[in-house]
Amino acid sequence: MAASDVKILGAWTSPVAMRPRIALNVKNVDYEFQEENLDSKSELLFKSNPVYKKIPIMIHNDKPICESLIIVQYIDEVFTSGPSLLPSDLYERATARFWATYIDDKWFSALFGTANPKTDQEKATAIEGLTSGLALLEEAFEKISKGKGFFGGETIGYLDITLGSFLGFLRVAETLSGMNYIDETKTPNLHGWAKRFCSDPSVKDLMPETKKLLEFAKMHFSGGLGAQRK
Repeated sequence: MAASDVKILGAWTSPVAMRPRIALNVKNVDYEFQEENLDSKSELLFKSNPVYKKIPIMIHNDKPICESLIIVQYIDEVFTSGPSLLPSDLYERATARFWATYIDDKWFSALFGTANPKTDQEKATAIEGLTSGLALLEEAFEKISKGKGFFGGETIGYLDITLGSFLGFLRVAETLSGMNYIDETKTPNLHGWAKRFCSDPSVKDLMPETKKLLEFAKMHFSGGLGAQRK
């Protein structure tokens, strides 16, 4: 498929905007990427997502699709090239969606909370939420992966994309705190998974450098990592 048929509106700093790009790479679909300035958004963005006015947006054959996980599912259903992103088994599919919702609605909030806490208590609470969440995801990985390299099995899938898109900011949080949240001893499954995910050909050119992302974070948001969920 020609790149002109598929366009992604996003920003290199946005983890959720990385998701459809990884999905398209897994599916071997060419696309055009339009970098958005989130302080001065394009008319195309406003036109394509007039409700939320945020990235990411995928435009396929001149039709916009919004919200990162909706886009990933759309990509999985529309493009048959490459491996499936969501399991075919309905229970396993529901399980993947459950954990994706947990990651976005609860775990990310803890990650965000570690970035710019107002008090020591807030910091401690956020770190506890982040680490306990990773412990849950460690157990989930062992069950869902069935001994294979990814949540999706042999290849990157829906849940890998959901969690993996936050690894860049997790590294920023580790740098700011001086702690390793994904630890080879405490979370060996996730530790190995993170290495495989970041080195995968569909991901490695999209994952931002930690130093560059940290500089951006310090410069652009005093309110923490949540500013990236635009």
